Amino acid sequence: MATKNTEKKMNLFQKLLEIQKVVVGLGKDSKSFGYQYVSGSKVLEHIKPMMNELGIILKQEVLDIENTRQDYTAKSGSKSEILTKAIMRFTWVDCETGEKDENMFAANGQNDWEKGLGSALTYAERYFLLKYFHISTDEDDIDNPERKPTEVAKPSTVTYNKPTAPTPKKPTISDLSKVKDALKKDRVATLKMLEKYDITEQQRKELGI
Repeated sequence: MATKNTEKKMNLFQKLLEIQKVVVGLGKDSKSFGYQYVSGSKVLEHIKPMMNELGIILKQEVLDIENTRQDYTAKSGSKSEILTKAIMRFTWVDCETGEKDENMFAANGQNDWEKGLGSALTYAERYFLLKYFHISTDEDDIDNPERKPTEVAKPSTVTYNKPTAPTPKKPTISDLSKVKDALKKDRVATLKMLEKYDITEQQRKELGI
C-alpha cells in the first residue's frame, strides 16, 4: 500500500525565515578608505545557495533614477563624478507557488561618470539583503555609523594673568614761562623735573627740548 505524502510545503515567508535562521552574521572581507566591510559577493555567497535550494528568486526593478554631477577637489586635483540616487523594488518570488513579497528600497552611489548607477545598484542589493534578514556585520563596517568612537574634547587650558595696575597719568604743565626760566638757570635739574610731567610735542618745541 502506497504511503500518503503528508509532508507540508513551506510558504514564501517560511522559506525566507529559513534563510534568516542560517545566516546570522558575516565577517568583513573587503576594505575601502581604511575601513573593512562585508562585500556584496560574500552576502550572495551565503544567501544564493539557499535561495536556489528553496526555489525562490529576488526580482530587482529600478523605478526611478536621479543623477547629479559632483565636482570637488581631491589630493590628485579637480575631479568630477556622478551621484546616482535610485529608487528600487525588490520582490521575493516563490517559483513553486508564485507567491510574492514586494519591498521598496532606495540607495545612493557615487563614482565615475559611467559607474554611478552600478555603484547604487550594488549598494542597494547588498544592504537590502543584510537588512531584510537582520544580518549583523562587524562593528567597523564602512557604513556603520558607530565605527568611529566619539572623541571626548579635552578641556582647554586657561591661563590667568594677574591684571597690572594702570600707569598713573602724569600731570600736565600749563605755564611754560616758569619752565623756560628754570631751563636758563639749571638745565639738568629742569629736565629731570620735566620727566614727571606730561609734555606735548608742541610744548617740547616751544621749550627747545
